[in-house]
Amino acid sequence: MERHFDEELRELKEKLLQMASLAEDSISRSIKALTDRDKKLAQKVIDSDDEINMLEIEVDEICLKLLALRQPIAKDLRFITAAMRINSDLERIGDLSVNIAERTLDLLQEPLLKPLIDIPRMAQLAQKMVKDSLNAFVNRDAELAHDVCCRDDEVDQLNHQIFRELLTYMFQDPKNITRSVDLVLIGRHMERIADHATNIGEDVVYMVKGKTIKHHIQEKENRGKT
Repeated sequence: MERHFDEELRELKEKLLQMASLAEDSISRSIKALTDRDKKLAQKVIDSDDEINMLEIEVDEICLKLLALRQPIAKDLRFITAAMRINSDLERIGDLSVNIAERTLDLLQEPLLKPLIDIPRMAQLAQKMVKDSLNAFVNRDAELAHDVCCRDDEVDQLNHQIFRELLTYMFQDPKNITRSVDLVLIGRHMERIADHATNIGEDVVYMVKGKTIKHHIQEKENRGKT
């Protein structure tokens, strides 16, 4: 019975990693479609979202079945509950990649507003956060997971910088407003992807150590003890 449970947990992990691979690929292709002005690639990102959505349902069903039938405790319970939350974050990452692809299709109808420098850089940072958070999950590496959470501020700062620059373009010429808004939204979507990577990192820390670091709760508790 115990060995069968281990196999079920392994199946859950494999399904989650399959979904993670698709989500990472969606991020990469959505940004490549933007920088290369590739309409077909942007449409592929949109079309592939159904596969991520179906996997989300499948992973959820596996998790609920394990909770109901196996009644796990301790580390196994933390693993399954973390998997459910990570599953939700990966689905949202897929949705945000679709949003970027949709904005890209709008942008391709007009000339390029400006050279794209900060958005691809921001995308690179967010992609690395997603990748590292999932590696932390696979390897039960709480230190790497915590490091991912610490990188979120850098992405936020870049997003603010992008917004301020595009605001200048909008003030300079009303004709720039539509394209600027699309780029602002793309920056916002990338910032949200980084937020979801942070969520995954926080869940990994909880899974490994049984400690909650969301909203800096652990830091506040430590200050309360001094």
